[in-house]
This record gives sequence, structure tokens and C-alpha cells, in this order.
Amino acid sequence: MNGNDYIIRLEEKKDYAEVENLVREAFWNVYRPGCSEHYVIHTLRNDPAFVRELDFVMEQNGKIIGQNMFMKTVIESDNGGAVDVLTMGPICITPELKRRGYGKALLDYSLERAAELGFGAVLFEGNIAFYGKSGFDYAGNFGIRYHDLPEDADATFFLCKELITGYLSDVTGVYQTPQGYYADDAEVEEFDKAFPPKEKLKLPTQIF
Repeated sequence: MNGNDYIIRLEEKKDYAEVENLVREAFWNVYRPGCSEHYVIHTLRNDPAFVRELDFVMEQNGKIIGQNMFMKTVIESDNGGAVDVLTMGPICITPELKRRGYGKALLDYSLERAAELGFGAVLFEGNIAFYGKSGFDYAGNFGIRYHDLPEDADATFFLCKELITGYLSDVTGVYQTPQGYYADDAEVEEFDKAFPPKEKLKLPTQIF
């Protein structure tokens, strides 16, 4: 895909270090002091659930300015079966280019490719104010619950988009986050030593 000033293409091995640094810069001190997302993407690439055909980077003037990736997971249906779905992320745009439309362009392109490959739905954690513009809705409106979340807890962070219309019409159940997203703090700290030093800050907007 070619935009006015960018291309979106599949990630290659030669991109790994640049992408991990981009992810680190984008998520540093956002949700917690420091971040773990650069380590998560490093490990997920070797996870059996990783969808290599949906591992994208956005490039501008030879520099990677954004990335998105997908993992296979399931909804454990209330009727005892399992429904195959995707989850997404980390997804990011380099901090200096946020809020200029690049993130939505990358997201929409990624979702179109996922639909073309025949995947039925994407569920993940995000902000409806942004992702709603690309067709996401609250997962609860589809009858899908977030694992280990109490019934009366706020689940507005948990979003869903059908890629095949009606894919979840007869489904209720519990979404399972792939285990690869759970990072060990000690392993994150060790991995982070390979990157330039950055100050960890505790900020009031963080959730961890």
C-alpha cells in the first residue's frame, strides 16, 4: 500500500531492532514506569499463535514510523466450544507523528488484510474513542466477556470488531488473552539493558 508519504509493508527480520526501539519509544512511561511492549513483541514473533502474514510496518522516507501485529486466540464459548479469533498489538506510531492520521491508516489497512485472509473477528484492549472510528465496539455488546474480570467491573477497555459480518452472532463466551502477552518483569529488565538508558517515571495517567 502506498499513501501520500508512506508505505505499509510486512515486517522483515532486518527491521526487528528498529521496530523494537520504536515500540519502546512509543510506550515508555505510558501505562507504567518504563514499558514492556518492546520485549513482548520480541518474544511474540516466535510464538505459534503469531500471524506472520499480518505483521506490518509503516515506513516513511526509509524510516519505520509505525507497526502493528496480530495473534491468534479463542473465545471459550458458553456452549463448550472454542471460537477462533484474532487479537492485536502492540500497535503504535512514532510519538512525533501521533494524531496525524497515520495510526488510523495503519489500523484500517491491517484490518482489511486480516479480513482478506478470512479471519472472523478481532478482540483486544483499547480506547473506543480512537478504535471506534475503525468500526470497533464494546465486546460486551457481542456477548463476549474478558477473562478473570468480575461481572460488575468496568469492561469498556475491551473492544471487538467483526471482520465477517455475523461471525459472532450466535456466540457468547470468554475471551482468552494469549499467554505470550504476559511478560516477566525480570526478563523485561534484562532485555531493556540492550537499549539506550531512559528514565522511568511514575505518572498519574498510568494504569499499572
